[in-house]
Amino acid sequence: MRTTVHDVARAAGVSVSTVSRALTGGTVSAATRQAVIEVATRLGYQPNRAARGLITGRTGNLGLIVPDLRNPFFAEVAKGVSARARAVDCGVFITDTDEDPVAELEAIAVLGRNTDGLLLCSPRAADADLLAAADPATTVLLHRRVPGMSSVVADVAGGIRQAVGHLRALGHRRIGYVHGPEDSWAARQRVAALAELDGDGLEILRLGSVGPTFEGGLLAGDLVLASPATAVLAYNDLVALGLLHRLAARGAAVPERLSVVGFDDVSLAAMSHPPLTSVAVPKDRAGAVGLDLLLGRSGVAGSEMVLPTGLVVRASSGVVPT
Repeated sequence: MRTTVHDVARAAGVSVSTVSRALTGGTVSAATRQAVIEVATRLGYQPNRAARGLITGRTGNLGLIVPDLRNPFFAEVAKGVSARARAVDCGVFITDTDEDPVAELEAIAVLGRNTDGLLLCSPRAADADLLAAADPATTVLLHRRVPGMSSVVADVAGGIRQAVGHLRALGHRRIGYVHGPEDSWAARQRVAALAELDGDGLEILRLGSVGPTFEGGLLAGDLVLASPATAVLAYNDLVALGLLHRLAARGAAVPERLSVVGFDDVSLAAMSHPPLTSVAVPKDRAGAVGLDLLLGRSGVAGSEMVLPTGLVVRASSGVVPT
């Protein structure tokens, strides 16, 4: 049978309230706290989360809000959050907002009332709306930056430089970019990084704006083939995979006719045909670091942590066609 707080109190020779105070940081002597902890450990006592919440005023639960769990990028972030939460004995409620900023703000309101803190992964809402809806003291952003809120972001500019440098070394001088959603913070970061590389014998061609999905990549395929680009960088891996599919349907060989590079390096990138060259973003690590930041294990309110990115070269990128 499950060990209860009454069992611990009886074995330690103290009251139930003393056990509760000892295990939740309440006022008891050091000797009593140590004795209660030793008994609880020996008996294998696991405090009931709901009961503990009544005493401490905390739920022991956190909320994670993502735009689209069908996107493996967000699923991998969620795995990182969940694994770290298990290690520190936290529960996690995950909500998918289907890329809808209004649903996102509604989710913030609901989860904010029922959890001890929120992780917002790549939120789509405007800065002002996020600041109005979420408490900066109990919220951490993942892959998004808003002044006044703590965040964990990837070195997007560094990843873009690696990707473009790789293509340039292969002889490409006209590189297309398939843009993501216009209102996406991540998309704007990519555009800004590419703008810094445009020139000096290199031409960056913007080839339309599409949704961050496989279907978005399909739509971009014909635009890419109609352009003079010899290589293309996609907003994310899902767009790149859709692009590969459309290029194959049009008989355009990759990388012989066109090189393709994605962004995020999700697990599917290595399974495509040909395997996709992609900028690797530390997805599960971002989730774990964000949770630690939220729980106060690192950083302070309003702090930012930047995680490195790295290019993973596979068969979808090759020398410029002659």
